[in-house]
Amino acid sequence: MQHGHSAITYLGTPLEWPIALPVMGTRICAGFPSPADDFLDGELDLTRILVKNKPATFLWRVAGSSMRDVGIFDGDVVVVDRSVKPKDGVVVVAVINGETSLKLYRRGNPPSLTFANRDMPAFPMDDVSQVEIWGVVTWTLHKPRA
Repeated sequence: MQHGHSAITYLGTPLEWPIALPVMGTRICAGFPSPADDFLDGELDLTRILVKNKPATFLWRVAGSSMRDVGIFDGDVVVVDRSVKPKDGVVVVAVINGETSLKLYRRGNPPSLTFANRDMPAFPMDDVSQVEIWGVVTWTLHKPRA
């Protein structure tokens, strides 16, 4: 569904089994590599990192550029936890007049939802009649971009 200039597509819940991948060393050098760091250091279960409350955790695919200023881009997958209470400055999945989209949550009186793209106009909350915070984005998965 779409509201404004972005849309998200529900992908379902995380996998039932662990996603265990080998961990290479304890750190990776972003400068000149050291051959001494070339050793396997066990496994890392991505599910344990990405999912804190499995029954309340869901995956959504992002379409659009309204959240780019917080590092969420078109084609990314966001991990959303419905059990997390929104705090000021977090990205939420909001259902606005029946349409599902990502917004930046701002605590205030009243709370507000905004785009995270300085090139977009302000999000018009005055026209909104029904707003539900569906969940809080806890992780963003995306491929590196140049």
